[in-house]
Amino acid sequence: MENRFVPLLLGADINVYSMARAFHEAYGVKTVAYGMFPSGPCQGSDIIDYRVCPNNDAPDVVLSNVKKVAQEFADRKVIVLGCGDNYLTSIACNLPAFPENVVAPYVSLEQMEGLIHKERFYELCDRYGIDHPATYVYHKGEGHAFKLPFSGPYVVKPAESATYWDHPFPTQKKAYVLNTREEVDAVIDEIYQNGYEDSLIIQDFIPGDDSFMRVVTNYSDRSGKVRLMCLGHVLLEEHTRHGIGNHAVIITEHEPELCEKLRAFLEDIQFTGFSNFDVKYDRRDGKYKVFEINCRQGRSNYYVTGAGHNLAKYLVEDRIEGKPGSLTVTKNRHLWRVVPKGVAFRYIPEQYHDEMRALMKAGAAVNPLYYKADRNLLHKLRILKDQWRYYQRYASSTPKPC
Repeated sequence: MENRFVPLLLGADINVYSMARAFHEAYGVKTVAYGMFPSGPCQGSDIIDYRVCPNNDAPDVVLSNVKKVAQEFADRKVIVLGCGDNYLTSIACNLPAFPENVVAPYVSLEQMEGLIHKERFYELCDRYGIDHPATYVYHKGEGHAFKLPFSGPYVVKPAESATYWDHPFPTQKKAYVLNTREEVDAVIDEIYQNGYEDSLIIQDFIPGDDSFMRVVTNYSDRSGKVRLMCLGHVLLEEHTRHGIGNHAVIITEHEPELCEKLRAFLEDIQFTGFSNFDVKYDRRDGKYKVFEINCRQGRSNYYVTGAGHNLAKYLVEDRIEGKPGSLTVTKNRHLWRVVPKGVAFRYIPEQYHDEMRALMKAGAAVNPLYYKADRNLLHKLRILKDQWRYYQRYASSTPKPC
């Protein structure tokens, strides 16, 4: 099987390493990955042919690198996956230009842009009855005279993430949680003064710590049928300025009503490929409220593979082997983490500790960065060093639970 395809992953973070591990576990195949810097968990890995390429996410560079690998492995299918938002539109706009032996499981550029743009996505949520936080869409030039239909705290975030990060500034955040209207106005002014042009999303802040968050990861086959859904109960996130919202600890969970609503949406719009939804449970009304859809597998994707549902297998069986498949909705409990145990237990509320210990004792727990088949000593030492840095990162950014 390993001679029939080669994975080509774009990026260099835990997302890439996790998918490369999934491919290696299932098929023993080594992944080719292009990243921008000689760092991260992919550098020096035995299971990844890691190649450094500046401007790696530019459309012309993506096309060039895909063509190179397609020619290099002309006797195989090349499976292209973007492992960050900055790669998605660059892949989608090049779909018609990829060589014949390239498999890129993505929707069209037009559909993708409509989904990842939060303003348009919330319009779709309203149409399909998918709950989301109360929202006000702010357009550049509105000034400060607008009225918000909810009180603080408020969340402010860009409707379009890719162009937002194209205009960096020292206090820039992925999302802002603000207590007063004056803070909202100040953040709006700062964002637009630094060059961002698109709309902003201002939302009602849903109360609750990280443990109120959920993530739903899915795979939709080439015909638009959902083959896999896996809901993760997030217990801990990162809280650094650029990492805020990144998952750090997840336990898989079963929420059939939420999954069914999202499945119906994905199949009706004929989505294909990987997707994941960021969700938060609102204890005020007992509803799960969706923040966004990502048209890719998430950074925490190994929580699915670790639970026994290898994401690479779903993709290969659909796009390479052409096997039919039915819907799997995961039900088993499994613990995923990318932080040391000490960090997890220090910052996660105590009510979850007993189950965390039980899952670890039962062998139903994983840190995707520790992979026995990856034997490179320098790589292992780099992973260990970065793991210990989490103690400092959390100490400087995250309060302990009450």
